[in-house]
Amino acid sequence: MLQTLLDSCAALGVPLTAAQAEQLCDFGARLLEQNRVMNLTAITEPQAVAKLHFADCLALLRIVPFSGRRVIDVGCGAGFPGVPLKLGEPSLDLTLLDSLGKRVTWLETTLRDMGVPAQCVCSRAEDYAAKAREQYDIATSRAVARLNILAELCLPFVKPGGYFLAMKAAAAAEELEEAKRGIARLGGRVEKTETYDIDGAPRCVIVIRKERPTPPAYPRRYAKIKQSPL
Repeated sequence: MLQTLLDSCAALGVPLTAAQAEQLCDFGARLLEQNRVMNLTAITEPQAVAKLHFADCLALLRIVPFSGRRVIDVGCGAGFPGVPLKLGEPSLDLTLLDSLGKRVTWLETTLRDMGVPAQCVCSRAEDYAAKAREQYDIATSRAVARLNILAELCLPFVKPGGYFLAMKAAAAAEELEEAKRGIARLGGRVEKTETYDIDGAPRCVIVIRKERPTPPAYPRRYAKIKQSPL
């Protein structure tokens, strides 16, 4: 896993020290061990974890500055992209947000055992937004929902001047087109899209700049967001 990770990050232009790579591999080993008893990832081959989870997430570090930023990973699942970002840029202040208690407890215990500081929160995004509204420089999300739903869940967390980074695959252009009106209503503007390739698979990061505060009516309850996306 170690050499595959170093090679993959080098190909993406993401600097990674040997110590950082080793810590990521430690997290990967803990992930795969826990995956024997808990559904954390469908990717179970160590080299694939290195490429499809770790390198994929670390690619965000070259898109916007993360150093010293306050970051929330919305719907983090098994910790992606938040944990790799924290291990690749230790100066960032990380909050991992997920609605499944077992996953959050595992992440909290694992990161504590590894000596990695992070806030692990078990909550639905629309509930936690009431407590942490516009408190973050960057919000990230990976494989959670379509962009027209995801924007309403994530943009309320971001300070004006900050960023929401939505990690997408092949359907990115279609999702972006249907979400543009809602993004503008939520105070965001699509600044750019960044594309790259992971092991032959196309990836896209939609970079949304928060230009003004999100109106207080948002986010709505998830059932309402899903039923009637902006």
